[in-house]
Amino acid sequence: MTALIHVVEDDGDHRHALCDLIGAAGHEAEGFASGSAALAAERRPDLVLTDLRMPGMDGQAVLEAVRQRDPDCPVVMISGHGDLAQAVQAMRAGAEDFLEKPYDGMHLLTVIERGLRSRAARAEIGRLQDQMARRDEGGLLGQSAAITALQARIAALAPSDLDIVVTGETGTGKELVARALHARSARAAGPFVAMNCAALPESLFEIEIFGHVAGAFPGAQDKAGKLEAASGGTLLLDEIEAMPAAIQPKLLRALQERAVERLGENRLRQLDLRVIAISKTDLRGLTLDGSFRPDLFYRLAGAEIAVEPLRALGDDILLLFSHYAGLAAARYGRELPPVDYALKQRLLHRPWPGNVRELKAVAERFVLGLDLPEEGALPVSEPETLADRVAAFEAREIRLTLERCRGNTERAARALGMARRTLNDKISRYSIRV
Repeated sequence: MTALIHVVEDDGDHRHALCDLIGAAGHEAEGFASGSAALAAERRPDLVLTDLRMPGMDGQAVLEAVRQRDPDCPVVMISGHGDLAQAVQAMRAGAEDFLEKPYDGMHLLTVIERGLRSRAARAEIGRLQDQMARRDEGGLLGQSAAITALQARIAALAPSDLDIVVTGETGTGKELVARALHARSARAAGPFVAMNCAALPESLFEIEIFGHVAGAFPGAQDKAGKLEAASGGTLLLDEIEAMPAAIQPKLLRALQERAVERLGENRLRQLDLRVIAISKTDLRGLTLDGSFRPDLFYRLAGAEIAVEPLRALGDDILLLFSHYAGLAAARYGRELPPVDYALKQRLLHRPWPGNVRELKAVAERFVLGLDLPEEGALPVSEPETLADRVAAFEAREIRLTLERCRGNTERAARALGMARRTLNDKISRYSIRV
């Protein structure tokens, strides 16, 4: 999408060159010889690129004026070699990024694109608040390929009325997927009944799922089970892998006949429901070792949905973090702190073993000004060969240096003592996000 970028630079030749470069990248650039001229412009920019040191109104003053007028407008500073301290001060005041002269033109365009994406993400927060309010109606947050594919899968399966198995790591939002399936189905007006199979002792499981009649045991009164309660709607069986083995054949029969027999009763009650089973383990794999009945699995798995872990969602991590941080700020009555470049890199590279649940907790700690918890680590095998160990060390050092240099590959290459092309090759080889 074409963006309007204001270029504030008192050097005419440099200003025209910047406008030409930005225009060649597909954006509209408007140049100004002074900050006051830029601020007086009729059209509001999507991003401001300003030199730091200028006569009259310097870049710092431009930043403050732009942020006062439009807090969501990203401001990118261009600083001379001796202006590093001022540039750091500008970053603390809310500048999106800064480049040190001389800079690489392609890196400048990368910084601009990153700033525009950041603005778009901030603009989405209001819409995401509305989406979050509609979570029970099937709202799914995110714009990554994984979320887009998940949304398409839900849209395709929701009207089908098939029973579905949803799998994914802990905290990935499997129940949200189940609620989205229900909300977009013809059963949306019916009940959505959730049952956690791991939370019930085996002695109570049969009573809870099938119900009972008066006199079935001392003190018993008529009570519908979860199957009946969900009739006309959807039954969610959470942590289905924890269902007692003795209950599995009884549930299979009820699902095959779409009828249930309460404890203490000799008649069948007809059921009209859809069942969504969710599991944090590979349910299909459990059928191979006898931990879960294969016939029950295939009865439940009219279709399957696998939910990707948070670490596979790319920039959606930042989108979700901003969203949960915004919710936490509103809940605690706090001002939302700025998310600087270093924090963004930490968020993008964190392994997130607890997925969205962990991210939500981290966002709340961030808003409250608490130290972020130490990053968890996914179980990985130690490199076996010397070459593997050297590669792992090299990748780690490159990531840390890029973080210190705020993604500037030219400065990172100088710090590492290698050619920029060599560094770019290694970034590509090790799949390092810049």
